[in-house]
Amino acid sequence: MKIACLGWGSLVWNPGELPHRSQWHPDGPQVRVEFVRQSGGEHGRITLVILSSAEQVASLWAEMNCADATAGKEALRIREGKPHRHHIGLWESGNPDPRSLPGLTEWAAARDIDAVVWTDLPPKFQGEDGRVPTIEEVVAYLDALPDEAKAAAIEYIQRAPTQIDTAYRREIARAIPETAAG
Repeated sequence: MKIACLGWGSLVWNPGELPHRSQWHPDGPQVRVEFVRQSGGEHGRITLVILSSAEQVASLWAEMNCADATAGKEALRIREGKPHRHHIGLWESGNPDPRSLPGLTEWAAARDIDAVVWTDLPPKFQGEDGRVPTIEEVVAYLDALPDEAKAAAIEYIQRAPTQIDTAYRREIARAIPETAAG
């Protein structure tokens, strides 16, 4: 069984213990992601999550080294810090496209992929799950972080793959130049 894991943020440069058997390929399915999740508390980073109103970008993918789709989903859940099971997406051949990933079936078929897993956390801001911050709120939040937290937040944005070129990323780079990828 060929299982793919999709990535667009820290999973790509820091897979941790994720069991993958290939490098990250840049020709993943189109996804709508944006920097709209405040992760790690009041001084946390702003991370990328699926957002239906965001521009489409090409995700990255790696083949997983798992026996089946359920094991792949669990491995990703553990890598992501054990979020609730419904925050890890799973698609298997024969199923329709997930609402958040139109075109996934065709993309997977072209690569002989039997199952796909991805992180499916919701937007979150100021402790409120589902809250989508405005770009102005994100810039103000990042700009006001203490130096050490700001450096970590900037690193996350800089290390996101360059193909993840989102509206928020462009505006953050304009407003806080040190966030621009180097």
